[in-house]
Amino acid sequence: MYRSNTCGELRITDVNKEVTLAGWVQTVRKFGAITFVDLRDRYGITQLLFSEELNPQLDENPLGREFVLQVKGTVAERSNKNKNIPTGDIELNVTGFTILNKSAVPPFTITDETDGGDDLRMKYRYLDLRRNAVKRNMELRYAVNRSTRNYLHENGFMDIETPFLIKSTPEGARDFVVPSRMNGGQFYALPQSPQTFKQLLMVSGYDRYYQIVKCFRDEDLRADRQPEFTQIDCEMSFVEQEDILNMFEGLVKQIFKDVKNIDYTDVVERMTWEDAMWNYGNDKPDIRYGMKIANLKKPSSVYTNKQDLASLINGADFKVFDDAETVLAIAVPGCSEYTRKQTDELTEWVKRPQIGMKGLVFIKCNADGTYKSSVDKFYSEERLKAIADAANAQKGDLVLILAGAEERTRKATSELRLEMGERLGLRKKDEFKLLWVLDFPLFEYAEDENRWVARHHPFTSPKPSDIGTMINNDPVITNAEKYLEHPYAGIKANAYDMVLNGNEIGGGSIRIYQRELQEKMFSALGMSEEEALHKFGFLLGAFEYGAPPHGGLAFGFDRLCAILGGSESIRDFIAFPKNNSGRDVMLDAPSSIDDKQLDELQIKLDVKNQVKSQN
Repeated sequence: MYRSNTCGELRITDVNKEVTLAGWVQTVRKFGAITFVDLRDRYGITQLLFSEELNPQLDENPLGREFVLQVKGTVAERSNKNKNIPTGDIELNVTGFTILNKSAVPPFTITDETDGGDDLRMKYRYLDLRRNAVKRNMELRYAVNRSTRNYLHENGFMDIETPFLIKSTPEGARDFVVPSRMNGGQFYALPQSPQTFKQLLMVSGYDRYYQIVKCFRDEDLRADRQPEFTQIDCEMSFVEQEDILNMFEGLVKQIFKDVKNIDYTDVVERMTWEDAMWNYGNDKPDIRYGMKIANLKKPSSVYTNKQDLASLINGADFKVFDDAETVLAIAVPGCSEYTRKQTDELTEWVKRPQIGMKGLVFIKCNADGTYKSSVDKFYSEERLKAIADAANAQKGDLVLILAGAEERTRKATSELRLEMGERLGLRKKDEFKLLWVLDFPLFEYAEDENRWVARHHPFTSPKPSDIGTMINNDPVITNAEKYLEHPYAGIKANAYDMVLNGNEIGGGSIRIYQRELQEKMFSALGMSEEEALHKFGFLLGAFEYGAPPHGGLAFGFDRLCAILGGSESIRDFIAFPKNNSGRDVMLDAPSSIDDKQLDELQIKLDVKNQVKSQN
């Protein structure tokens, strides 16, 4: 054995014990006739003391950072104890050592506060993984994995693997495709999720399935996206929506307890999609704080039962509001004393290309009961107070108002609300708030494609009360008919998303399990009968052999880990992630393959376009 103990194991109770340790050299500190070395492994750090007798050997074989070292010695009490590490009360008086492997000088310091930038650390990821900060992330990921498996096992779920080489059925994100050598000119796809397989497992009678599984999507990247990512994928038979919600609330609460030692006893709030969009401007609201959006001017007929407050702002000859499709406001608590410089900075913030607004209107609700605004010349103080009241503003608050096209303005106001929450310290990383968002629209109308698309995916069932509407109506929109007036626009999905701190961490639905309804869904999405059979004939056929009612949910495993770890990026919780261009800079992948492989795959490259894409 190379070691009898780990570098994080020894304590004051082990004094006088003879032990053998092995690990990596963290630091070397020479003080005259003696030398101190910090030896590190996955479990911790132990200080080594090389006495005067061993120093000549060190002079002959000097130790460097990241050398792999085996040492034997006696555990002793330290005179200068280090309370910052668990082994800080002891050190090892070394009696012998062996350099197991030398190391080149690392390209960056392997410490929590490293001097390595992202690109450098990703190139040498195997070194970056030695750092305690990264190691803690990997430990948290493993803890979430273990807690998940334990909970699902205890609740009767079976872990069943599904294939990675499947059929391409493009609908949503792009598939990654894999050429088949044995079937020339044909391709597999890597699964975006195991969706159809888990439904087939329900048809097969495996009524509680789960998998912690890799999924693949060829889409543009951002902080919470990778081309390959991990899901906690689950499905259940003979269940309704309430059964699913209760089961997976329990899972997340168990993960909180096991991983963060948090007893989450709050009732998980539920909110309709329409209320989320109306009050927060997005379908994954952060409800750790208030600052709800006030809709001063209602757009079209999307929000059917919501109050229109346009009378508060119309008729003042302020064209920005009069001509806008929608006008939205938020009341920011305690910020009425913002200076001109601060309000100008906020105006510039909303004008940034990623926000896309032309300007910002503000109302200061002063502590003395007066109101001051950037549009004073258009609105009397009485009307400013009425607008502020509509935004639920209190004395001392600052009302921020955006106006313009509905979609852009709602998104911008949502981003502004999150930004102000961040600036005021209301989005605390150690505070967790769960939410279910329900009753999504089943369809969205893609005007550029002139067809309905599924808001979730084509296997999501309508609410039971809406099935008749779907079966009895033609999905085609006539030229004289606006899509908002079509019966399909009002159909709700039997779907649900779980939101944590403003992030969607999981989503699912009750599935369609009857062939007639599934065929109707495919037809609504513009698929011909032949296309539906070509892509999904296996599933439609399975539904004819006693498919049970079923539903499920998939959690974004990487994203859940990142939130629990207080990070903005899922990359921090993936052992070997890709960069923002989808490249593995450590392996230098993707890369070209040689002509022999291309010939075997019967693939001929367009060299001109290949060179262009590489440039």
